[in-house]
Amino acid sequence: MNKNDLPPPVIEFPCPLYPIKVIGDAGEGFAEMVIEVMQRHVPDFDPSTLTRRDSSNGRFHSFQVLITATGPLQLEAINSDLRATGRVHMVL
Repeated sequence: MNKNDLPPPVIEFPCPLYPIKVIGDAGEGFAEMVIEVMQRHVPDFDPSTLTRRDSSNGRFHSFQVLITATGPLQLEAINSDLRATGRVHMVL
């Protein structure tokens, strides 16, 4: 059996310490925008979990946050709101 034959892992909700990575154009206010979206969807969001990495050429920022995920609808709403900002290229 190879790894492609395995079913995807099942996420049990609530899922504490669920990582979300947000990649977008570098610029003023990007971190604050990510925090604002998270606070809208995660009542107990702790901004101190936010970590940042810059691309080698400085054009992009990558932020990771840890949340307590409550379900697929919450994760879809976070993804949708982040992408709606126009600054986010990818949410993982």
